[in-house]
Amino acid sequence: MELNADFSKNVVIRPQDNDWVSSPVGGVERMMLDRIGDEVARATSIVRFAPDSRFSPHTHGGGEEFIVLDGVFSDEHGDFPAGSYIRNPPTSSHTPGSAPGCTIFVKLWQMQPEDRTHVRTATQRLGAVHDAARPGVQVSPLYRDGFEDVRMEHWAPGTEAKVIADGGAEVLVVAGKVTLDSAPCPAWTWIRRADGQDVTLVAGDAGAQLWIKTGHLRHVRAPAVTA
Repeated sequence: MELNADFSKNVVIRPQDNDWVSSPVGGVERMMLDRIGDEVARATSIVRFAPDSRFSPHTHGGGEEFIVLDGVFSDEHGDFPAGSYIRNPPTSSHTPGSAPGCTIFVKLWQMQPEDRTHVRTATQRLGAVHDAARPGVQVSPLYRDGFEDVRMEHWAPGTEAKVIADGGAEVLVVAGKVTLDSAPCPAWTWIRRADGQDVTLVAGDAGAQLWIKTGHLRHVRAPAVTA
């Protein structure tokens, strides 16, 4: 399966423009954003767990990165409420599920093969620094290496600012809303920009909280089908 698999193209997907698709696990649905592959896939999705739904134990051959959007996500490493940012590197394993139900934004098979760095961060407890080049923007770093930069940004109401897409960029509106080319982008809107295609956004009247990843779309690899 290929979905939004041409990374030279810009993509905007608002939640009202997408559909939930059942996964092989009962009670778990996916809103697919981009995908290369079938069940083993390089994939970006919003995944919704019904109460008491759970996957069987499995290993992430290409790594897994996600942020909890609502509810509580759980595995043998802990219980992670809304705002939690998790990176499970290649070769890691777990048994994910949710007792009360939850929704996560998740990326699979998008880490460097040698990455072994686990990250478990409560983003709501992080401090933030003002971005001197972009008034009204505060930044909370989440992860950075030689291939990508991941951060949470907090935009004050009415802030107009640019996201630099050097190496490509992805933006998820976690809370609040922004406008792009005068069109509203509510919470859970996903924006992908090709390498060099910077994007200017304007925060709504209540501001916006944005998850942003940059630099990672220079080299896109597909998963090994046996992993």
